[in-house]
Amino acid sequence: MSYPDEVPARRPVTVGLAAAVLVLMAVGALAYAVAGLVTLGGTVDRFRAAAAGSTTDPGEVADLVTLLRVAVGLSAVLTVLVGVVLVGLAFGLLAGRSGARVATWVVAGLGLVLGCCGLVVLVGQRAVPLRLPQNDRPAAELLGLVGDAYPSWWIPVNAALSVGQLLGYLVVTALLALPAANGWFRRPRRPPAPPRPASAVPPYPPR
Repeated sequence: MSYPDEVPARRPVTVGLAAAVLVLMAVGALAYAVAGLVTLGGTVDRFRAAAAGSTTDPGEVADLVTLLRVAVGLSAVLTVLVGVVLVGLAFGLLAGRSGARVATWVVAGLGLVLGCCGLVVLVGQRAVPLRLPQNDRPAAELLGLVGDAYPSWWIPVNAALSVGQLLGYLVVTALLALPAANGWFRRPRRPPAPPRPASAVPPYPPR
């Protein structure tokens, strides 16, 4: 016996596009994590060379290098985890799970907030110089040397990734809110199969 609702609805193009954007964002997150780890060695070397010609304490330089390594490592791990979550959400959307759509909206909201904060901090660091008290001048000098030790393309790439993250989450949110997506996530499910009748057992002939 066949059921008219048993055939699943065809996946809308909007859902496929939303999943593709999530996968693209995950690839970008992985590339960012790899780039941060690859450039870490050169950044540390340039920072040490610049700090050697200053009056800063070598112990403070070593502490800041350790902090820089830990920060980059944690950032890479977190970025990779975010990429894994985005890929999982993409597969959930393609499978038509309504919970995946809700989770995508939640992740997109958090991503928009964090992306805006990161962009504001990034622009603020470049537009407003860091001002510290007179007794913290060595720390300010070290932080300035760290900023100068990064490659020249690092700040523009970070700004571009932040803007791309914001646009990506906005596009995904809009695509999943379209009526075509609603029909895909609210399509009827396969009805349960009717119970099979017990096979008739012929009676034994009397002896």
